[in-house]
This record gives sequence, structure tokens and C-alpha cells, in this order.
Amino acid sequence: MSRFVGTKVEFDADTDEIALNSNARELPVTHADPHLNNLLLKYCEAALSDRRGNESRLRTRVENAISSLLPHGRVVVDNVARSLGMSKRTLARKLSDEGLNFTEVLQQLRRDLAVRYLDDPQLHISKIAWLLGFSEVSAFTHAFKRWTGKKPSQMRTTAAS
Repeated sequence: MSRFVGTKVEFDADTDEIALNSNARELPVTHADPHLNNLLLKYCEAALSDRRGNESRLRTRVENAISSLLPHGRVVVDNVARSLGMSKRTLARKLSDEGLNFTEVLQQLRRDLAVRYLDDPQLHISKIAWLLGFSEVSAFTHAFKRWTGKKPSQMRTTAAS
């Protein structure tokens, strides 16, 4: 692996990251999924437009940090705080100052994204569960029912009619 990337590789690190030269952005992406990229961009833009003006800058930064961790299932307050350059305690205090807590922000973001993802009949519920960081579809189904009172399949059926 070190020979492939041309530098020392550290496994089992706290974060998954790789630093690229600035000219790397000119390279083509050979295995991109343009449909998924366009879909996610559409949903993220829609979610942002719904929130513009009534959300704090910190909440937006926290949501952005959470979004990149969701599919990996590693949304832990320590990881998010570290990615924002602060301690877990500082993040908790700053969120509290705005009447928020980490779990609430995470659950609301997951709920909002889930509802948007379900609008696309091409996205399977198992993929939505993965995108939202759930290890099992059943865990996603239970959470979604707690958030909305409906199962994801019922919400999808309602939206289609």
C-alpha cells in the first residue's frame, strides 16, 4: 500500500484521511457514480435551502462534519469535535449555548435526509440505511418509525400517491 500511494500509510488511525497535491483535482475520477453524486447533491442542497436563515453557523458546521461520517457509521461526538478543531466538552458547551445537543442535531439531520432520500424510488431502503450510518435496515426502520410514526416503506408509498 505504501508503494502504491508513494508514502507511509498508517492503519488503525483515528480518522480516515488522505492528503493530495492540489493538482490532483484535475485528474479524472475513473469509478465515479454520477447518479449517486447528483442525487446526494440535490438532497443536500434542498436540505440546506430549507434551513437557511434559521440555523446557527455552528449547527451547520456540525451537520457538515456529521454528513461525511454518516455512511461510515462512525458518527461519534469525539470524531466530529476533532474534525471541528475542538474538544468534545467545548463542542457540547457551544451547542448547549445555542439550546442544542449533539444527539438532537444528529437525529434531526438523519431524519431530514431520510425523508428526502425516500422521495427517490430508485434508492433502495437498504442503501438509504447505509447512507445514514445504520448498520442494519431494521435499526433504520425503527428509528424512522420513532421520528415519523411510519415505516420507511409506508412513507415512500404515501409520497408516491
